[in-house]
Amino acid sequence: MALPKRKTSKSRSAKRRTHYKIIKPGLSICPNCGELKSPHRICVACGFYKGRTFKKEPEE
Repeated sequence: MALPKRKTSKSRSAKRRTHYKIIKPGLSICPNCGELKSPHRICVACGFYKGRTFKKEPEE
């Protein structure tokens, strides 16, 4: 079974992990209500997307 010849240094393992980072989610503003929403998704607050309303109002 193969074993490493030398200990992997802290800097070498840190260089390997440079791409493991948290990415901030891209948010856009809903043109109907002004709330923040994910792009290309229905607005959670008002149900508006691409000029149409998809969320149904609760009937009483």
